Amino acid sequence: MFSTKRIYPDQPVIGIGVLIVKDGKIVLIKRGNDPGKGKWSVPGGIVDLGENIQKAVIREAKEETCLEVTNPLLVDVVENVEIDSEGKVKYHYVIIDYLVQVVSGEIAAASDAEELHWVKFNDVEDYNLTSSFRYFFTTNRSRLEKLSSY
Repeated sequence: MFSTKRIYPDQPVIGIGVLIVKDGKIVLIKRGNDPGKGKWSVPGGIVDLGENIQKAVIREAKEETCLEVTNPLLVDVVENVEIDSEGKVKYHYVIIDYLVQVVSGEIAAASDAEELHWVKFNDVEDYNLTSSFRYFFTTNRSRLEKLSSY
């Protein structure tokens, strides 16, 4: 596995978000690592060097939720840029968010997910969300509601 310089990177890091939605609910995880440790977002992670993006989506879904998923559908692309007190770029992620269909498995928090919950769309913004996911959700909520039977 390729090790990407995530903190104080030389260039943006490509990440993916896995959107698992059903019946007006979305799967959120409580992040176990920085950036955003202790905050809520969707499952996801870094695309490995040479890895197909759709395969990264499927891999990350399995690693963080124990679910087998298929048919990644591109929903949006967001950025997470964090500048430190000296004006240096501490983190710069370009996050590509995909909606998936669950094939099988029992949902459970795994990998760097501290907790995992099905959350009603109406309750999502009550969680302590990462800034990039909060932006994504407010921008795409109506689209997600329409796709929740995907």
